[in-house]
Amino acid sequence: MIWNSFVSTCAAAAQRMTVAILAVTVSLTLVACSGTTSSDDYDVVILNGRVMDPETNFDAVRNVGIEDGRIVTITKEAIEGSESIDATRHVVTAGFIDTHHHGAGNPWGVKASLRDGVTTPLDLELGTINIDAWYAQREGEWAVNYGAAASHEFHRMRVLDRMPISEPADGNDFARLRNESYKADDTPDWAVTKASLDQLNEMLASIDEELRAGALGVASTTGYMGKGVTTLELFNVQKAAANYGRVYASHVRLLGNSNPPTEATLGAFEQIANGVALNQPILLSHNNNFGWWEVEEHLQLLREQGYNVWSEYYPYTCGSSTIGSEFIKPDNIGALGLDYTDMIDPRTGRNMNRTEYDKIVARDPAYVIILCIPAREEWLPMWLKVPHMTVAGDQMPPVNEAGDSLTWDDPYEAYNGHPRTVGTHAKTLRLAREHGVPLMQILAQNSYWSAKHLGDSGIKAMKERGRMQEGMVADIVVFDPENVTDNGKYTVGENGLPSTGIPYVLVNGTVTVQDSKVVNGVFPGQPIRFAEESKGRFEPLEKKAYLDNLLAPVDFADEGLGSMSK
Repeated sequence: MIWNSFVSTCAAAAQRMTVAILAVTVSLTLVACSGTTSSDDYDVVILNGRVMDPETNFDAVRNVGIEDGRIVTITKEAIEGSESIDATRHVVTAGFIDTHHHGAGNPWGVKASLRDGVTTPLDLELGTINIDAWYAQREGEWAVNYGAAASHEFHRMRVLDRMPISEPADGNDFARLRNESYKADDTPDWAVTKASLDQLNEMLASIDEELRAGALGVASTTGYMGKGVTTLELFNVQKAAANYGRVYASHVRLLGNSNPPTEATLGAFEQIANGVALNQPILLSHNNNFGWWEVEEHLQLLREQGYNVWSEYYPYTCGSSTIGSEFIKPDNIGALGLDYTDMIDPRTGRNMNRTEYDKIVARDPAYVIILCIPAREEWLPMWLKVPHMTVAGDQMPPVNEAGDSLTWDDPYEAYNGHPRTVGTHAKTLRLAREHGVPLMQILAQNSYWSAKHLGDSGIKAMKERGRMQEGMVADIVVFDPENVTDNGKYTVGENGLPSTGIPYVLVNGTVTVQDSKVVNGVFPGQPIRFAEESKGRFEPLEKKAYLDNLLAPVDFADEGLGSMSK
């Protein structure tokens, strides 16, 4: 009995042990087959969000898995990761791309842009100079992606005003450099002086060097130097970019002028005609002034014919510029349908008059002002609905009331200037909500269409951004569609209040905004540029060769037109 009991007990124990060993074996086998534990499936997961992609029109609640800086999966299935974001009742979409950004060369400007959902700020209107060194300064040191075009304005300064500009310069330097251009003889030659043939060749050679080094294209503030830039110069500057198949972007001459024979549309059509002749990608900077509807019609017709052309707007009825700009001088401001009472001094928050204008422009021609255009109140809701009209803020350099540059640690209230620097993209989301514009349309304006057109111009990095799809770079913004809003105003102390309703932003898969706070000391930004080439493509203009080429004889037989004697 005792023996039988012992045997039965041992048998039962052995059976239990066998089951346990089998269970452990099965468990280990499942772990081995999966290759990893569930908690380490992805670097970051974004759960339960409304995933929206304008390119494919995808719109559904999904979970997003991110690994090594890319979107690996968009799925209904439950997933886990090392870092988890709950996006319930939030939209998850591609990070915003801004092609007209002068403030992201400053850490404070980067901080404000991230709060506004911008993951890729680019300067394609003013641009930069000494671009290879400019990119090198940011490598491993920038929280957002970064890129720029070669600056037509800065190269005019270097050639015509003989300003050395040996270090990299961008939008954070333009006020200082414009002020310096007045010092020698009180004349900003970059703005008002025509270039000789030798000077034009010197300028074109320098621009070509920037393109050889990887510049995204050529940027031109033509509207600020309309008296100096001839049509020949403009065509050849555009040709410099076209030689590389790259974009030309410009603040066109005559912008805002509503009176014949100098209507603003003529400046846009000049740039468009050059671009069509050169078969060149064309971006029209802030097409949010008089005649914008004519320009958009031309661009739509050209896109139907296969041309890579598009435009920008920013969602404000007031603009901003330096007070010494040619187009707001006493002889010119009337052509805009404005006067100096439409001008706001951001350092006081009050409207100005002619006397105040004269005093400030005499002592500081680079003083930044705000200029309000009442006609935009009717136009603004329309811009939200225009296809391929992208949102680009024209963000100004971050300064305080004294005009000093802000640092990362400065509070948002310290900023003094136009609120478009802090709220452009959130404002379009708010306005779309208030005006019943489909959310997918406004997302395309904020990300996809910029990515598409720049990608079509050959920029590889833009072919994998601006899209919320598996395999794409994980530049992502998470926002509350019911509450996202801008907060910046024209009143002092409120100019720089950041956007709210955007609790998470990722750049290249790294969380840079968490619970609506920008993460300090994180630098996942990548360069957006072309590969450096070993040899430039510049060929100097020479009068005889130029005319000989135009007057080259035609062999009519080869042209299929028969003999001249018939």
